[in-house]
Amino acid sequence: MAGNQAYLFMAFTIVGMLIGVLFDIFRILRKNLKTNDFITYIEDIVFWIITGMIIIYSMYIFSDGELRFFMIVGIIIGAIIYLLTISEYIIKISMFLISFLKKLIAIPIKITNNLIILLTRLVKRLLFPIHHLLIKSFFRPIFIIYINFRKQFVKKMKKSRGFFKKKEKYNSI
Repeated sequence: MAGNQAYLFMAFTIVGMLIGVLFDIFRILRKNLKTNDFITYIEDIVFWIITGMIIIYSMYIFSDGELRFFMIVGIIIGAIIYLLTISEYIIKISMFLISFLKKLIAIPIKITNNLIILLTRLVKRLLFPIHHLLIKSFFRPIFIIYINFRKQFVKKMKKSRGFFKKKEKYNSI
């Protein structure tokens, strides 16, 4: 009986360490991904749901669903042992790996971005003279029509201003 309880205590101490690892995963995600408060609340809920599932599954596997006080103590002690011993190193290593991967991924993205910019500039330089000629030849008739229309409109407006001025003289008398 005492051997079985010691076995259960050790098993749930390991479960506590596993929960500590899960806690660190969420801490690492929060340090790397800037999220608003609503997403943080959702992450907390997800953490507690997963933690509850791990504890219930462990209780079902190791003790046929029985919950005893020393199991809770084992979980707490396991989490504390993990958080006080190797948690700091796991976080540092994970942060280093994530920053290294970000830099590694940023290199091909930067190269691709620069190639796209270079290609668009090259295409603009090659097509600009053609584009300029197309625009000039396509819009030239429209431009000529616009200029002639504007000239006629300005002439009509000048004549009408004189007409309205003459009428105003007669209306004031």
